[in-house]
Amino acid sequence: MRDDVHPVSPAAANRSNGWPAPAIQKAHERSETFGLRASTRPDYDILSDTVLALKREQNRVLCAHAMPVMETLREQIINTQSMIVLTNAEGLILHSIGDDDFLHRAEKVALRPGANWAEDRQGTNAIGTSLAEGCAMVVHGDQHYLAANRFLTCSSVPILDPYGDLIGVLDVTGDHRSYHQHTMALAKMSVQMIENHLFSTAFRDVLQVSFHGRPEFLGTLMEGIIAFTDDGRFLSANRSAQFQLGLSLAALRAHTLSSLFQISYAQLIDRLTHGIAPHLMLNLHNGAVVCARAQFRRASLGQGRGVVDVQGAAAPRPVCANGRQPAAGLSRLSDLDTGDARVSALIEKVRKVLGKDIPILIAGETGTGKELLAQAIHNDSPRGNGPFVAVNCASIPESLIESELFGYEEGAFTGARRKGAIGKLMQANGGTLFLDEIGDMPYSLQVRLLRVLQERIVTPLGAARAVPVDVSIICATHRNLREMIAQNQFREDLYYRINGLAVRLPALRERSDLAVVVEKMLQWESVESRRGQALRVAPDVMAVFGRHAWPGNCRQLANLLRTAAAMVDEDGEIRWEHLPDDFLDDVGGGGGEASQGDSAALAADALAAGDASVPDGARLQDVAASVVAMTLARYGGNVSAAARALGVSRNTIYRRLPPTERGKAAGGD
Repeated sequence: MRDDVHPVSPAAANRSNGWPAPAIQKAHERSETFGLRASTRPDYDILSDTVLALKREQNRVLCAHAMPVMETLREQIINTQSMIVLTNAEGLILHSIGDDDFLHRAEKVALRPGANWAEDRQGTNAIGTSLAEGCAMVVHGDQHYLAANRFLTCSSVPILDPYGDLIGVLDVTGDHRSYHQHTMALAKMSVQMIENHLFSTAFRDVLQVSFHGRPEFLGTLMEGIIAFTDDGRFLSANRSAQFQLGLSLAALRAHTLSSLFQISYAQLIDRLTHGIAPHLMLNLHNGAVVCARAQFRRASLGQGRGVVDVQGAAAPRPVCANGRQPAAGLSRLSDLDTGDARVSALIEKVRKVLGKDIPILIAGETGTGKELLAQAIHNDSPRGNGPFVAVNCASIPESLIESELFGYEEGAFTGARRKGAIGKLMQANGGTLFLDEIGDMPYSLQVRLLRVLQERIVTPLGAARAVPVDVSIICATHRNLREMIAQNQFREDLYYRINGLAVRLPALRERSDLAVVVEKMLQWESVESRRGQALRVAPDVMAVFGRHAWPGNCRQLANLLRTAAAMVDEDGEIRWEHLPDDFLDDVGGGGGEASQGDSAALAADALAAGDASVPDGARLQDVAASVVAMTLARYGGNVSAAARALGVSRNTIYRRLPPTERGKAAGGD
């Protein structure tokens, strides 16, 4: 920054004018200690796009939960000459949205992504001062330290993570002449939404107790939420819970479920599973009585996975038509946003149409995660508490797909069940119907589906009357539907009915976030297997993962990691010997990159040691096989010893042996 001469310090001027807020006075005094002056012309030092992208990735979870809330807030303050800003814990702006004309003015003071608004950079301002004070702040007009910022009025609220640590700031900034008193209230409500989303995600798989003194506030931003372990130990509480209990997070850490609510974990579970009242009535530690709801994963009780509500009935996780359940660890859009730019852009598009009755068409190769995306869309939508019914149109025989979709009355056809059957469309009433591989739906049936989507009524086979349905439609396909339309294999009118928003999931080989995808899958695999063991992939294996084409995409990767996790040793590291043979054949035995790399390494090591010579025209694979044979002979056929000597895995040794010799090799220790 460049400093200009200023005869009177701002802090002195503030003292003479009598600022109403002591926090503003303190902020101006801090600004002076940073060597700033009111007439200083800021040097904003905007981050490059590359560095900003890295900062956003480091704050990926915060951004994922904050961006939808920012969009909602923008709708509430639209046309008010203002903008919404999200920063990290250092005051660096990560995202900004708002009125276009005001954004243009704000860019002149670098109120845009990549600029830092900490107090030591910008002096007294709502973002920096909120971070310094750890509380919500309004800095109005002349209260800004730098004269360049005095046309602004800013309202900032710190964002805390589920453990009470400050991770960012949400700020609403506008022209100081059009400041509204309700702006701070809207900003605080928005931060509560962000924090509650972060809290619910972080503690999804443990007991959560939501409570309030008045039942009508349950399910709103006002409810308190506390997370407990399976044995009733306190994990964390949101701000509303701390306020209602009159205890800070630090004080709450000394408590348990029993000490806070006068009930044991076993008693709570018993009341949940056998009670019939709409709410639980719990006694607080201070004698007050509150209405409460609770949810927990039945996996902790050994009864299968599900969420139990206060009526005691298990609210089952959505089940697909083939009986599989989607992975709970990947059940939100934010869970699927793992750093790839194309996937992030796709998710942002999807978020904008949630709850707006716009059908979504997901394209992508087989195994790219189309069903996971559909499940996450449903869970994040207003229909998230309703049913999610998935139908794979390619897996149901053509003769049965009509009855599966629309249902049938008793006696509708030979072999029909007594009393008939409810079709998938009616099962999805109030929720979401996911039609996977829609391109494989018989042409004749497409007409009936189009009519249902247009009229929202279903007529089961053999029925005399139609039944109204309220469903959200998500379709997916790996086919090119436009080409199918040209070939009269898919109806054009149906295509435009299901193609409200079309998105394409990139193939795994096209993504830039493979390492993060692997890490997330391993975390989920560790939870599902209840190993309690941190799993990781050895660097040399991960390098081959990065070069592999992954023809089966995410499904292939998930199956591979599941098998490897079952084979892994106590250290939790997945190495070559833990991978299935067919994968090793794909990347090694077939002369692929890994095979060439192994061969080159073995040959180079042998030549360096003077153990081998390479005759003219010899193949690298043959030299490697010779090196393996010599080393095995040196160690009496002990594969483990030979592998250690060569610095390779046992599987590498086995792959270099002729099939007739593999059974003779000793395994070793």
